[in-house]
This record gives sequence, C-alpha cells and structure tokens, in this order.
Amino acid sequence: MKINISGHHVEVTEAIADVIHSKYAKVGNHFPSLMSLDIILKVEKNIQKIEVTTLYENVKVSITAVADDMYKAIGNSVKKLESALAHRKGVINANLHDKFEVQEQELVAQTH
Repeated sequence: MKINISGHHVEVTEAIADVIHSKYAKVGNHFPSLMSLDIILKVEKNIQKIEVTTLYENVKVSITAVADDMYKAIGNSVKKLESALAHRKGVINANLHDKFEVQEQELVAQTH
C-alpha cells in the first residue's frame, strides 16, 4: 500500500512517518484491496489534525482526527479509518444479497 504524507504548517519528521507507516500497515493487512492513502498533517492553534483520504471499492472514504498530540491524532485516525472501511465493506456485502420484492400484480391480486 502506498502512503502519501504531506504537512501543512508542520514538518513531517522521519519519526512521524515511521509511526504512520507502522500503524497503517495493519489497516493494509485488514483491507488488502486498499491501494493508497493520502495523509495531510495540520497544526492549527495548538491543535494537531490529520486528514486521511482513500479510494476503497470505487468510493472515496475520508476521515479527520484531532488531538492535542500528533501521535494521538494518528492513533485516532487509524481507528476511524478502520471503522469507515468496515462500514463501507458492510454496505457492499449488504448490496450483494438479493432482497425479496413483492411484485405489484401480486399485491393487487391479493387485495381483491
């Protein structure tokens, strides 16, 4: 999985990049069809923010996590992304099952 990391008002250090790669490697193991992640790190008024965007099964999945510490924000973003991807996977699986539909002619025939 390819991870693109960029910083907005923050320098992306090697330590931060290593933490991101190690934490998101687990997400890549759980969702092998995930090809790339775009991660933007931001600092706004002493608030650490991380935005993660990806394309999963042809749908854009985007999350944002905020914390006092960048490492906490990274950990929170991993949890949020796993939850969002699991939800998307559930939607895909639910759409695969055929739902029983009553045809209109059967409804009219039964009421008379």
